[in-house]
Amino acid sequence: MKKKINERRKYEAVRVVMTEAEEEARMHVEYAARMAVEQAALMASGEWSVAFDFALASACGGWQCLPPSPASGHHLLTFHDYSITCKGIPTGQCAKSRNFTVGGHRWRIDYYPNGIGSSVKNHVTLCLILDEDVPAGVKAKYSFCLAGETEEKQAVGLASAAVSNFCSWSRSCNKWDRFIKREDLESSKHLENDPFTVRCDIVVVHGYSPADHAASFVSVPTCDLSRDLGELLGTGNGADVVFEVGGEIVAAHRCVLAARSLVFRAELLGLMKEGNAVAGVVVRVEDMEAEVFKALLRFAYTGSLPETRKEDEDVTCQHLLVAADRYGIERLKLICEEKLCKYIDIGTVATILALAEQHRCEGLKKACFHFLAAPANLRAVMATDGFQHLSTSCPSIIVELMAMSFGALAQCSIQSVRCTKTPKDTVNIQF
Repeated sequence: MKKKINERRKYEAVRVVMTEAEEEARMHVEYAARMAVEQAALMASGEWSVAFDFALASACGGWQCLPPSPASGHHLLTFHDYSITCKGIPTGQCAKSRNFTVGGHRWRIDYYPNGIGSSVKNHVTLCLILDEDVPAGVKAKYSFCLAGETEEKQAVGLASAAVSNFCSWSRSCNKWDRFIKREDLESSKHLENDPFTVRCDIVVVHGYSPADHAASFVSVPTCDLSRDLGELLGTGNGADVVFEVGGEIVAAHRCVLAARSLVFRAELLGLMKEGNAVAGVVVRVEDMEAEVFKALLRFAYTGSLPETRKEDEDVTCQHLLVAADRYGIERLKLICEEKLCKYIDIGTVATILALAEQHRCEGLKKACFHFLAAPANLRAVMATDGFQHLSTSCPSIIVELMAMSFGALAQCSIQSVRCTKTPKDTVNIQF
């Protein structure tokens, strides 16, 4: 039992304070009633105007006659054994607090002592989560701060916070806060004898305009243009050009390819100017495999690459790079360059370097030279058949490699100069 209690102390707060701002809620109710009376009086007298309507809407934060009616409060959460949780909970994992109530809703705070990802692993991250099912969600403002900070700082943090939509059914509605750098927390006065306390202020907005509530009635799907174009390519419906490549026939649409590639535009729309825009015109593609050409078209239609086996990815990327350069699809070319950088090793660097030189891939070329800058790598590559092919097909690359090698050798020689002073006060320079 004692062990369970100690484990629980690592992750649960032992001090919970929560207050409801009843006075603030009462003031909002009185304000709403007063505004309703004034509106009725103005409408009866005929003095109601668009200008007043706009001013009232601006004051209320939207096109509505009554202001939002918030319920606010705060929750104090104490984290014990900070040093233990930092060592025991890895990056991306959290400890969960008990739920608490503010504004008539139950909430929970997830504590990530080492952040949620590698880019913020040095930050203590907190996540505020709605811990109950509310079909329409909950709109609220929130702010985290270290307990004991000035009330002015707490008020500024809450005032500058945006109104967020919380719901329990979607992880995207969870609100992560990169709360504080670990080094800043560890050097602050708020971390005493290993515990520290966080204050979470929440303002729940119960009344908001139908415009804000529209998401409860209308769900806008994500853009499916790439999916639709992919289906168009797959079915061939409406195709007006046919390619013959590698012994296979591939149907496509001139307008789509012309929009995605200047080379296709010149080739396909040029055929139309020559009066050949009739169904059944066949464009022959030489020196390219059918699967590579299909992958090129798939990217032109959808912006994505087909899935390939891991062991075939490097060869596929080499062929696609050549095709992308041939048809001027620059983004596909850069994607292939990026992927090929991961496959540079003793056995492949010569082939990849030749490819980079022939197709003007500066980033890929720099990656190859970076690998060959190590003398051991260069010596091993020079003994391969790929290097012999490289020296024949790209002699300019060999010149650059020699210049790089001599430059590195000269730098090493300069650094290895040793100056020794003899008894006769003369200086000998030895290499």
